[in-house]
Amino acid sequence: MIQNAAAARVTLADQSSHRAQLVGVFPDRDLAVLRIDAPAAKLRPLPLGSSADLQVGQKVYAIGNPFGLDQTLTTGIVSALNREIDSVNRRTIRGAIQTDAAINPGNSGGPLLDSAGRLIGVNTAIFSPSGASAGIGFSIPVDEVNRIVPRLIRDGRFVRPALGLTYAPKELNSALDLPRGVAILRVQPDSPAARAGLRAFARGERGIVPGDVITAIDGAAVTSADDVLTVLERLQPGDAVELTLWRAGATRRQKATLATSEE
Repeated sequence: MIQNAAAARVTLADQSSHRAQLVGVFPDRDLAVLRIDAPAAKLRPLPLGSSADLQVGQKVYAIGNPFGLDQTLTTGIVSALNREIDSVNRRTIRGAIQTDAAINPGNSGGPLLDSAGRLIGVNTAIFSPSGASAGIGFSIPVDEVNRIVPRLIRDGRFVRPALGLTYAPKELNSALDLPRGVAILRVQPDSPAARAGLRAFARGERGIVPGDVITAIDGAAVTSADDVLTVLERLQPGDAVELTLWRAGATRRQKATLATSEE
């Protein structure tokens, strides 16, 4: 909704309009935070629900401005849970809520509510060749929103913890007959990975010098760089993680303390 925007205004239910300031964005989850200077009496926050206990078939309501028709309410059900969709920068958003409540262009950023009026998701996308609602819409679950938004407010951006690694494409695993996991292509000097003794694959005089393949982080299996980023996003810089590593046929576990990403 705000990508490439030069300015933004927020219109409240009483039709008063307020200039908005951008607090922070996280394109990986299609979320942003705007701030307005409005009288407290006009601001009525939505009660927060939970997305962890949603059930397929339960009633939901979507509010938005489809095609510029502001304050539009549509209704439907939770059609499916734990869907995977792509964010604007092609990162995978996991755990998305699928609904058949009509979601059209202009609904993005609007709330998805349960029957008690509690926020359970933020509408983000539709699946439609025509661009109009075809009964398949998606929302970012509120538990994910609650995890990300406080950090956007605090830091102005989502500070992703990092190991200091560059990850190899999946094709390397097939070419070298490696196990399922994420092969390391480069270890940044003086990074958490370097201090933990991780090694990247490299070319030597006699062929490929074996490096490490990350197969799990804190017991959660990873098979792509996207998997690694998703696991790390749940943590904070300074947290310690246990990496399960494969190198030249041997498996070991190694602790590493996360640093702040330079992104």
